Amino acid sequence: MVSEKLFKKLNDQMNFEFESANIYLAMAAYSASIDLDGFENFFLVQAEEERFHAMKFYNYINEVDGRATISSYNEPENQYESLLSALEKALGHEQIVTKRIYDLMDLAQEEKEYATISMLQWFIDEQVEEESMFKKLIQKVKMVGENSNGLMQLDKELASRTFTPPADDAE
Repeated sequence: MVSEKLFKKLNDQMNFEFESANIYLAMAAYSASIDLDGFENFFLVQAEEERFHAMKFYNYINEVDGRATISSYNEPENQYESLLSALEKALGHEQIVTKRIYDLMDLAQEEKEYATISMLQWFIDEQVEEESMFKKLIQKVKMVGENSNGLMQLDKELASRTFTPPADDAE
């Protein structure tokens, strides 16, 4: 049975995932403001993914007889020095998410809450992908540097990004 302490941490993470969606929505708006529609799409898709993650926590909490509680979140940063700066902040944010998921896993293991451990393993795997994706994108932006043709090609590539929930996770 999930402890009250673990339920609180699961709820905190659910709300942090909703906050993450808001952060990426702000990054999308920033990208739109500098006419990078592909990057705008990239961040919009990222926001959608984060809402999906939040709902995985929401559904799990309810499935194990908990009570999902929704809280407010901080206003996101809305202006960045550059696209690279926004991407580096996104990577930093994902690294915070990873630490939070690891802390949740530590607590679930301490409490021998095996169903929660199983659910959290999906998030651990997801965070490896998230951090890798941002690291690669940062590297690409650094490689194109001031080359506007390279940036436009990368922007075009990101315009085609979509999010489709995994079939076994569609909720």
